[in-house]
Amino acid sequence: MAWFNLKPSGDPSVPADYTLATTPPSCGSTEEKICAINATNNGSGQPILDAPLLLQMVRALQFEANEADVQLKAR
Repeated sequence: MAWFNLKPSGDPSVPADYTLATTPPSCGSTEEKICAINATNNGSGQPILDAPLLLQMVRALQFEANEADVQLKAR
């Protein structure tokens, strides 16, 4: 597992819109609510967005709280 940062104006459901984080994510103010995810690297520097991770993303957005593998931007 590795942390991936969502690119500015990126779509959280598109693996190509993430960059592999070299350090633990620091979620400052961005345009997106989802800031970073912890996922399996597909071998090409992109996250594998499987069903459990997508569910965590939905819960994080719904309840406006970080999940184990999903970090939201700081308010």
